[in-house]
Amino acid sequence: MTTEKSGTFGIGGDLPVTRMGFGAMRLTGELVWGPPEDEAEARRILRRAVELGVNLIDTADVYGPEHNERIIREALHPYPEDLVIATKGGLLRAGRGTRENLMISHDAGEAHIREAVEGSLHRLGIERIDLYQLHRIDPEVPVEDTMGVFRALREEGKIRHVGLSEVSVAEIERARSVVEIATVQNHYNLADRSYEDVLAYCEEHGIGFMPFYPLNAGALAVDATATAIAERLGATKAQVALAWLLARSANMLLIPGTGSIDHLEENIGASALALSSEDFAALDAAGQKPG
Repeated sequence: MTTEKSGTFGIGGDLPVTRMGFGAMRLTGELVWGPPEDEAEARRILRRAVELGVNLIDTADVYGPEHNERIIREALHPYPEDLVIATKGGLLRAGRGTRENLMISHDAGEAHIREAVEGSLHRLGIERIDLYQLHRIDPEVPVEDTMGVFRALREEGKIRHVGLSEVSVAEIERARSVVEIATVQNHYNLADRSYEDVLAYCEEHGIGFMPFYPLNAGALAVDATATAIAERLGATKAQVALAWLLARSANMLLIPGTGSIDHLEENIGASALALSSEDFAALDAAGQKPG
């Protein structure tokens, strides 16, 4: 059981990672606030992920806030040479909040982005962030201005590659007019493919596509189809959903998250699950298409 059969992708053309990665957001407290209830278990999960071949871990300074990056360092530092830790900045949280309102606000101005990068560098214990992503575009700050800051930070050696999250094709193009974009992280799964146009754009331009909420089956047709295929293949529905994403595009970089080693191993098991062309087509047809 390893990530090897998920294949590889070169972030920015020069940073190879296996396409089955790990999203660390769930290694926090409830509602992504505070440290996880069992920090020792969180560290064990991270170490097990790396043992199984994961070399792309996604986090953000707002997860915790800050606790998530700290735990990654405690678990894995000094880091394996091939490990890529991608983090994000540009959001703030004022408190714990509720499920309906996580008390999130935007700040993609230069002062905050520079402070956020320095904070992530310190908490992760690194001198350069391999992939730094704008968590959300700030409606008060033109994305070109924010990308100018990212470009300067790259020139200063603080970040290596730049990524975006929850963006349209038009917004990617605006960002790319200032700095190269290596990855895009948007909501995408079997049931919700509203960002098909963004995925197609990423494929055309060699940009990695990182779907978040990859296991949200949602639609009944998807659930029934995935369940039937899973039963026939001796797999789980989650593994089928992840295998479909891997088969959907060579640019797909998966970052499923979990707070359980059993679920981690289940997710990574999807790397070796080969869907037939008929199974892929059935899943594709069952999903929600844009428009």
